[in-house]
Amino acid sequence: MQQHFSLAECDVVGFDLDHTLCRYHLPQSARLIYDSFAQYLVTEKGYDEDLLTLAPDSLDFCCKGLVLDIEEGNFLKLAEDGTVLRASHGTKSMTSEEVLEIYGRKEWKHFNSVSGMVSRTAKYYLYDNYFDLPGALLCARVVDSLDQHDGQKKYDFWKDMVAAIQHNYKISAFKEDCGMYFPEVKNHPDKYLQRCPESVKKWLKQLKNAGKILLLITSSHSDYCRLLCEHVLGNDFEEYFDILITNALKPGFFSHTPNQRPFRTLENDEEQEALLSLDKPGWYSQGNAIQLYDLLKKMTGKLDPKVVYFGDSMHSDIFPARHYSNWETVFILEELLGDKGIVPAKTESEPLEKKGKYEGDQLKVPYFVSKQWGSFFMDRLPGLENAEETLVHTWSCKCISTYSTIAIPSLEAIADLPLDYRFTRFSSNSSATAGYYPSPPRALLPNEDSVMMK
Repeated sequence: MQQHFSLAECDVVGFDLDHTLCRYHLPQSARLIYDSFAQYLVTEKGYDEDLLTLAPDSLDFCCKGLVLDIEEGNFLKLAEDGTVLRASHGTKSMTSEEVLEIYGRKEWKHFNSVSGMVSRTAKYYLYDNYFDLPGALLCARVVDSLDQHDGQKKYDFWKDMVAAIQHNYKISAFKEDCGMYFPEVKNHPDKYLQRCPESVKKWLKQLKNAGKILLLITSSHSDYCRLLCEHVLGNDFEEYFDILITNALKPGFFSHTPNQRPFRTLENDEEQEALLSLDKPGWYSQGNAIQLYDLLKKMTGKLDPKVVYFGDSMHSDIFPARHYSNWETVFILEELLGDKGIVPAKTESEPLEKKGKYEGDQLKVPYFVSKQWGSFFMDRLPGLENAEETLVHTWSCKCISTYSTIAIPSLEAIADLPLDYRFTRFSSNSSATAGYYPSPPRALLPNEDSVMMK
């Protein structure tokens, strides 16, 4: 495989929406997501009311790449070979000795299926995007609460957590104003959503003017997608894209066949009957990458048009687009910002009395390096019996170099580059840091041990 990647060589440029084209104010959205799940557990399922209050620094617990071992109530940070680097029971960190005693120095029992990106199981759950992440803190606190009251050893709260997620994010929730999440974003979009920078809008137009086909593929339903796009891109947002696909139900969009997941047209945000094939550009719901690619062949007049897809979830965007469709993939990784300690500007649009609950208590920005979990990219493996500690890559870091073409902190980071800019791609023959643009995370650079762990 060639060592460089350039957008100029791509025929089609596809984008995820949430946390890719649409960036959120993370402290505020994390708090809202936490509250929306907690509210449901307390009011509908009878969980402890203490779950509704949050200590100011508690979102530090939220770190992408964590795996929840559901039955044990343990959260795990995995090394690239599947051994457990750090763990917590509920919110309480385990000591190195406890980790060794419980998990040993061997591959975690479910690592095979986790690393195959199979996530639908009652045994574990992988936290890899900002929509899910606040749920990790809530689950950890549920474990704390159950321990305190019931002294439980095996846990069965997961079905209630799934119900909370479905209640807040289900397809009809936006229209029905149900749950806490959608009504709140609808009423205060500026509080949660960042406007798209002019440089990115200009870049999207530049891509289109260069003859590229632009796709939007999001798992959000059409009504929420419209709210987000109008707010971040403007009322003319549809002009930026040739094809818009909502309720794409990724990763299934990439892995399912046309029979399993046909495209549907939309009328007033209601899905219509299934289409046998995809014949023209437009706005669609659900669908699959196979029929989309057939349409892209027609539109480009090429037998194998080259597609690149930008997304923020390894599990839903990057892995399936690469693994099933063999597309180029650009991983949006806000952790590359946190690595440098950049503080996002506060929004001044909210009156002060409304700020109290959110900004006033200074909740920690989730993409800063977590004190409890350390670097997203690297960690120390404790030495056995007085042996030296060794630095190892995390499993999350390994996935990035395996499945991404390049990784960037945001679209803004590349919007001012010429379209024929040649990025060095991640590939087996280059260094582990080659594909990060504009620069690798500090944790991966030599002599930066201090960044990794206290």
